[in-house]
Amino acid sequence: MADITLLDGGMGQELVARSGDEPTPLWATRVMLDHPGMVRDIHADYFAAGATIATTNTYAIHHDRLARFGLDAMWRALRRRALAEADEAAANFPGARIAGSLGPLNASYRPDLTEPVDQAAPKFAEIARILGPHVDLILIETSASLEASEGAVLGAQAAGRPVWLSISVDDHDGTKLRSGEPVADLSRLLKHPIAALLANCSVPEALAAALTALKPLGKPFGAYANGFTHISGNFLKDAPTVKELTHRHDLTPEKYADFAMAWVDQGATIVGGCCEVGPAHIRHLRDRLIAAGHRIV
Repeated sequence: MADITLLDGGMGQELVARSGDEPTPLWATRVMLDHPGMVRDIHADYFAAGATIATTNTYAIHHDRLARFGLDAMWRALRRRALAEADEAAANFPGARIAGSLGPLNASYRPDLTEPVDQAAPKFAEIARILGPHVDLILIETSASLEASEGAVLGAQAAGRPVWLSISVDDHDGTKLRSGEPVADLSRLLKHPIAALLANCSVPEALAAALTALKPLGKPFGAYANGFTHISGNFLKDAPTVKELTHRHDLTPEKYADFAMAWVDQGATIVGGCCEVGPAHIRHLRDRLIAAGHRIV
């Protein structure tokens, strides 16, 4: 049996669901401004469900996102608020860890908007320096191309923390990044310090193939899927909202745990959930892991 790190589930969709607010292009950032403390409560619910890591609500706090809405002056304050709410939740759960989330620049799932490494790395480094003193690791999330991944990995080193790189793969062919590049080509990035490799924010059916490609790279690996039917064309336009995405009605906690347990059977030692995967899914996954004799760490 294995030691398994159990990540939390999605934050943005959980915030939208609990707040009842109409989604905006600012996603979870807007909800955090309007409902102080809700992020802390969601982190606490995931810890109570068995997660051992809280992923900070910093995914979309980028200058490029905030500037569109005249909120860039709040860039640093929003990051500090997100860090504080994660820390407040973790304080009540001995051994809890915090992962500082680094989402993609400009937009998710858009390799066409990838910035050159020499431009992207300093932007990620600016964020990493703020996150570093307050987190246990940096989690680069939903990276859609090799170039985007390299820029984020280089910048993340500024945190002085272990860096986990998580990619988003094609929903129909998990052996490929959203850019169409082979997942196996991440081997090129292993010249940089990367402590773990993951795949996230793709349909769960695609992630077994992604893990098959990640496993030979020799790093701890894992997955955390979303609960969307697919990433729609409308969502790939400028400044979309989550209204453009359709959540699945079939992805029950039981079914999601079936997927995750299969990833563990492949050798994954890090599992959790992404958008539309909530505390009930994580709780059921915890129970399944324990019943199978695994130790959650």
